[in-house]
Amino acid sequence: MAGLSQRAYAAHRGVSHTAVQRAIREGRISTLPDGRINPAVADEEWEQNTLYGKGNGPSQYVTARTVHETYRARLAKLDYEERIGKLLPRDEVVATAFKRYRQFRDHMLNIPNRIAPVLAAETDQVRVHEILATEIRDALGEFADQATDQAPGGPEAP
Repeated sequence: MAGLSQRAYAAHRGVSHTAVQRAIREGRISTLPDGRINPAVADEEWEQNTLYGKGNGPSQYVTARTVHETYRARLAKLDYEERIGKLLPRDEVVATAFKRYRQFRDHMLNIPNRIAPVLAAETDQVRVHEILATEIRDALGEFADQATDQAPGGPEAP
């Protein structure tokens, strides 16, 4: 096929004459020595070297604006949920959890000190097991009850 002029190639591609000039200037398509364009070669080069989406999809500004607005909406949601008491500051939650688990650990570690004399006096193995199981169950139940009482929506909630 004979070479086409830049305007004829633009019509062939369905783009503007300036788009073809820009593609030549940027080296995305090549020309024949006489400045004309081999459409078969240029079509292949155009496909390989042209980034689609610049004019067809959202601009970088629109994309950046969308991301910005998405994060703004997320922050607004977090702020709202914190204000209504659905969310708490992380540091406060960590400090409270640390305190509660330390109290629980201390309570569990004190079981032997509290019941050792009772167990020492006991000769029945089944009774020793019952005493230990009751103490452990009571400690676990107390821990669970306190956690429920302090949870949002628990008995202490307004």
